[in-house]
Amino acid sequence: MAAGVKIRFCDEFAGGFGWIADERLQRCSHALVDEGRVWLIDPVDADGVEERVRAAGEPAGVIQLLDRHNRDSAVLAMRLGVPHHVVPVELIAAAPFEFLVVRKGWTWKEVALWWPARRVLVVADALGTVGYFVAPGERLGVHPVLRPIPPRKRLGHVHPETVLCGHGEGVLEGADRDFQAALLTARRRIPAVVTGLVRRSKPER
Repeated sequence: MAAGVKIRFCDEFAGGFGWIADERLQRCSHALVDEGRVWLIDPVDADGVEERVRAAGEPAGVIQLLDRHNRDSAVLAMRLGVPHHVVPVELIAAAPFEFLVVRKGWTWKEVALWWPARRVLVVADALGTVGYFVAPGERLGVHPVLRPIPPRKRLGHVHPETVLCGHGEGVLEGADRDFQAALLTARRRIPAVVTGLVRRSKPER
């Protein structure tokens, strides 16, 4: 178990729940529940996580959406006795999810999980809701590094009701408008993001 990691549960919805680490990066993990099976997405281990997962159903697998998002995926997969799927592209047997390629470069390999039956999109780093992802007024924002070339063609064809993020709490209702806006305006909002980062980095007087 990850020593010293404090989390709180969040993103409670009909298809699962999340938990978020009490830290600057606000790493957020999720458990998706389908027909009594529980799939963990980019999980961070902490007190109460395993108990909550087992209470939700039978663990079925751990899915790592980003190559560098190791977190505690391997440890939890081993402890729960389930497969560890690293940046999967093909369908996973018995899972109701599809996987959309976000990036496939040497230094950044990422897929997004799309659950069409529930219109749930889970992203690791492509989008987030924490301060360094969003411009003022944004509810959901593209990763700063991806803003010049946002993944519009790879993700823009889906219309999620719920967006769950690897950093920050998700958007649980009516997410499509915020999602499409984040992709369409990512580039032109770069100056606003930079200004926001500068303001947050200044020490308080």
